[in-house]
Amino acid sequence: MGLAGDSVAEQTAWRAKGRKIIHVDMDAFFAAVEQRDRPKLRGRPVIVGGSPWNRGVVSTCSYEARSYGVHSAMASRTALELCPHAVFLPVRMERYGEVSRHFFAFLRQITDLVEPLSLDEAFLDVTENRLREASATRLAEHIQKTVRCKFGLSCSVGVSYNCFLAKMASKRKKPAGRTVIGPEEALDFLAALPIGEFFGIGPATAQKLRARQIFTGADLRALSLKNLEEMLGKMGRRYYAIVRGVDPRPVNPVHSRKSLSRERTFDEDLKNIDELSAALRELAEEVAAALRRENIRGRTITLKLRYGNFESITRSRTFSALASDGFAIASAANELLRERTSAWTRSVRLIGVAVSSFAGGTPNGDRAFFQPELPLVHCQRQEFPEVDKSF
Repeated sequence: MGLAGDSVAEQTAWRAKGRKIIHVDMDAFFAAVEQRDRPKLRGRPVIVGGSPWNRGVVSTCSYEARSYGVHSAMASRTALELCPHAVFLPVRMERYGEVSRHFFAFLRQITDLVEPLSLDEAFLDVTENRLREASATRLAEHIQKTVRCKFGLSCSVGVSYNCFLAKMASKRKKPAGRTVIGPEEALDFLAALPIGEFFGIGPATAQKLRARQIFTGADLRALSLKNLEEMLGKMGRRYYAIVRGVDPRPVNPVHSRKSLSRERTFDEDLKNIDELSAALRELAEEVAAALRRENIRGRTITLKLRYGNFESITRSRTFSALASDGFAIASAANELLRERTSAWTRSVRLIGVAVSSFAGGTPNGDRAFFQPELPLVHCQRQEFPEVDKSF
């Protein structure tokens, strides 16, 4: 079979297909919800995550805290050193899930083609939509205004003709930004994009590509399909198409969930197993909260580690009993960490925990999770003001 993007004619045809995709990404979601719920925290540096006095890890933080260099997956004690006057708050997954259900209920009043990526992030295919609005840019503006006035939060949005470009666009102007990449702008945008910013290319792969003098999308596009497959394996074919502006994958509103996981990449490699255990406990609680919302339990616990040299491993154990509480998940993951890894003697840059082999709930995990359980936000048809772009 041929690959979309094998010829200039095919590339042009794909870009002209006329799909309109919006990627919505809530800004500093956990911290923003805390500031909204507690008005006295507005304008103050807020850090959500584990305690700095108990070897915790930052889950997310407000933009006020980010101005001091604090970021997610950083050790909480390091965050405290950078921002001593920050307000530290524990993760409230049940609350964030409740707000998320309102948010997704609103998005589904625009289109049924909403693909959740996480609690606070989604793709929308608005080529056809319930508001009968032809301009995806105007719909993106409508989403931002509604999120601000109805939910008291902000979001960044990207608009383009495929999912990859829409996601890249939403990252360009955060917070509360709106970026449009039309078909005529796509190739120039991709050519200038640093290799480390391509969605799906992680730090290790980016480092390997830079070692071969591949620094931007333009460098990537200069490679043959054969070269890319040799470098990136099965992903080579995908990036050969993507860098040519081709990403035919549809927005998929229904997933058949096979596992549920959370992971953290640390700002500095951890060499203390007790700190790793603390991070695992927090991740286990996040996974447990998500399992409860989806009304599912699993038998298999998987631990993921990435060592300082970028070597990644997974260790799993399957139990006869079903697990859904944080203590049980954390206990199993910690046992795997201490008995079946080299974390005692090696530095670790990433840790993750997953639950799989599900029972209970519904077969369409993500769809069930994001179905609104609360009253929908009323979304009326409206006249949109003139905007610079009409894509």
